[in-house]
Amino acid sequence: MSQAAGAPTALLSVFYKDGLDKLAQSLVDQGYKLLSTGGTRKFLEDLGHEVEAVEDLTTYPSILGGRVKTLHPKVFGGILGRRSLDSDVSEMAEYGLPSIDVVVVDLYPFEETLASGASHEDIIEKIDIGGISLIRAAAKNYKDSWIIPSRDYYQRAIEVLDGQTLNEEVRKEFAAAAFRISSAYDTHIQAYLSGDYKNLILGTENSLRYGENPHQKGSFFGNMEEVFEKLHGKELSYNNLLDADAAVNLIREFDETTVAVLKHNNACGIASRESVLDSWTAALAGDPVSAFGGVLISNREIDAATAEEMHKIFFEIVIAPSYSKEALEILQQKKNRIILILKDFEMPKMQYRSLLNGILAQEKDHHTDSEADLKVATKESPSAAEIEDLLFASKICKHTKSNTIILAKNKQLIAGGTGQTSRVDALRQAISKAKAFKFDLEGAVMASDAFFPFPDCVEIAHEDGINAVIQPGGSIKDQLSIDYCDNNNMKMVFTGIRHFKH
Repeated sequence: MSQAAGAPTALLSVFYKDGLDKLAQSLVDQGYKLLSTGGTRKFLEDLGHEVEAVEDLTTYPSILGGRVKTLHPKVFGGILGRRSLDSDVSEMAEYGLPSIDVVVVDLYPFEETLASGASHEDIIEKIDIGGISLIRAAAKNYKDSWIIPSRDYYQRAIEVLDGQTLNEEVRKEFAAAAFRISSAYDTHIQAYLSGDYKNLILGTENSLRYGENPHQKGSFFGNMEEVFEKLHGKELSYNNLLDADAAVNLIREFDETTVAVLKHNNACGIASRESVLDSWTAALAGDPVSAFGGVLISNREIDAATAEEMHKIFFEIVIAPSYSKEALEILQQKKNRIILILKDFEMPKMQYRSLLNGILAQEKDHHTDSEADLKVATKESPSAAEIEDLLFASKICKHTKSNTIILAKNKQLIAGGTGQTSRVDALRQAISKAKAFKFDLEGAVMASDAFFPFPDCVEIAHEDGINAVIQPGGSIKDQLSIDYCDNNNMKMVFTGIRHFKH
């Protein structure tokens, strides 16, 4: 065991280099020697680190166009050797196998390559062999080797290193994540080669009572326990799951205390306030009629006072990170009411939809509009309070069916125009709803998920007192809307990012 008495060794072999600089520095700070391959080694050496080449260890260069780099007994023996087994220790010493204590891998981007429409040959070349083998080897021998299986785990690994909390339980935690990644990766490859879209969805099949309608069969393919802990109520249905998915994706946009009410995948009420109770009260006021039978979600613990108010209406599901004991007692009074704890789980990077005789795949829309994105298009700039409302409205707009217009004021959804074939119709629908619930539109803001090809929307909005607008921009006729705003003391900002949701 040539390095057993010396510094521990970390093998790094990654595709993406994002965040690797910080992880490598943490490893070096904790006394690890670095062992690496090709591009990863060059990246680390350019940072000033001393790195041993895998080729020097194995005495083999990278061959077959990079297909074979780490597949060698000196690498895998160093990972798989059991330090507590005398025969393994003896063989490691006899054959000069180093003790490889940490393995850092980020796999070839098979899913991304598949989604990009690349050729079959390019897709096949993005099937990782060495990387997936390293992951499985280190995860299998987790008692002695620590696997860091993707860049998504770098920050957690840095926390472990900096806190000096690496132990067998932590290594086991990372090993479980590694096999989850390995399983998902292989599932996508198998699905691509066989044309079986079901296997693109991870996990086992869970039969549902029925699909979207009672005459349709329905199933869920996935690991629901990673997302929710179910505390009470009936089994989730196909439509429940669609609404829960929409609710989770929406609430994750907000850092402030926020409560939302969703119906048919769209928010019919949402507000951010100092307390959960005030957030709930304002969210419900957005559309107390549509809230009937909806899904409620909060990004803070639900307390007794909020639960008491929620309990006054009929709703299907409530989702929150936690509940007070008293709140649970109140909410559980309805035996079929579904009560879910939302876990801090990792959202998938890709999304899929079946259609015709195949599937569509795309990256999820991970961009959240921020103040840094805003480009003031008009002579007058929005105030700080208006910017808050504009960004609040934009987040809701992103998660509402196109074509959509969102009206907001004081971080409260006043009304939305949803799923219309005309943006003007979406705006008129939103204004009509806002007036029906007695909202004062004076000083409200408007968000659109796509640009305005004509000035009609800003003109209609202005007539009802709306003073500030957020939209992507990009129309060849943008200037028409800008001119109208300038002539009527309105403010308009462009984000440069469209948020269609079909």
